[in-house]
Amino acid sequence: MRKHLRRYGVEFDEWFPESRLHESGYVAETVRLLTEAGRTYEKDGAVWLKNTELGAEKDEVLRRANGFYTYYAVDIAYHRNKFVRRGFDRVIDVWGADHHGHSIRFSATMAAPELGLEGKKPEFIIMQMVRLVRGDEVVKISKRTGKALALNDLIDEIGTDACRFFFNAKPDTHLDFDLDLAIRKDSENPVYYVQYAHARICSLAAMMAAEGFAVPEYSEIDICLLDTEAEKELIKQISLLPDEISLAARDYDPSRINKYVTELAARFHKFYTVCRIKGEEHALLTARLKLADTTRIVTGVCLGLLGVTAPEKM
Repeated sequence: MRKHLRRYGVEFDEWFPESRLHESGYVAETVRLLTEAGRTYEKDGAVWLKNTELGAEKDEVLRRANGFYTYYAVDIAYHRNKFVRRGFDRVIDVWGADHHGHSIRFSATMAAPELGLEGKKPEFIIMQMVRLVRGDEVVKISKRTGKALALNDLIDEIGTDACRFFFNAKPDTHLDFDLDLAIRKDSENPVYYVQYAHARICSLAAMMAAEGFAVPEYSEIDICLLDTEAEKELIKQISLLPDEISLAARDYDPSRINKYVTELAARFHKFYTVCRIKGEEHALLTARLKLADTTRIVTGVCLGLLGVTAPEKM
C-alpha cells in the first residue's frame, strides 16, 4: 500500500505497509459492501467476487478459505480509499506488462456501483519489458537463478543520464537496451547527440562573446533574415515545444520529449553546418546567434524534463 503525499500541486503516494488498511478495517468493510450487494459467493470456503457479472472474463477470490484477504481485495479497498475517503479525482496505476490482463479485470471491478465511485476508475499505464543487450549478445537475467542486474550497477556502468534517456524512450513498447550504444560518444548515441548539441551552442556563445558578440534580445534581431530552409525547419521545431509537452502529459507518454529533442538536435546540427555565424554581417550574425541560443534553452528544458543533465562542455 501507499502513503498519501502532495507535492507541486499533485497528489501521489509512497509505499507503506498494507497492514494500515487491514488495521482500519477498510478491506473487510469493502468486501462486506460487495457481499451485501450480492456481488460475492462462497466456494470451497473462500469468498469470490462475481466479476464476470461486471464484464470481466473470470471471477476473483477476495478472501481465502484460511480467512486471509487476497491482494485483489486489498487493491479494491486501496483504490476505494483513494477515491471515496481521500477524494482523489484521478488515480493512475503504473504496472508491468504481465499485469495487462489484471488491469482489464480490475477496471471491470471498479465499475461496481456498490463501491461508490460514481463513474471514477483508475487509469492504467502498462510498462513493457526491457531486454539488455551488449553488442550482439543478450545479457542473461533471471530472478529464478539469481542472475540479476541492479539498477545501481547499471547506473555505474553507463551513467544516470543514459539510463533515464533510454528507459524513457519507449515506455509502452518492448525495449532492447543496448549497453554498448549507451556509452558511445558519437551521434549514434541519442543522449550524447542531444547533449552535444547543447554543449556546442554553449561553446559557440562563449566564443562569440569573446569576440564581442553577446546573445541579443529578441527585440534586437531581424527575424526575417532567417529565411534559409535549415533556419525555418529549426524555428518550426522550436515552436512545437508547448504542444509536445501538452500531448506528452495528456497521453502519459514522456517518450514524446525524447523524440522531440532528438529531432531538435538534428535540425540544429544541420543549421550549424549550412548556416555560418562567425564572420557574417552583423544583423545576420546576431539573428543566427539568437536562434542558436534559443535552441540551447529549449534543449535544456527538454533535458530537464527528462532528468538528464545539459552539459556546457563535452
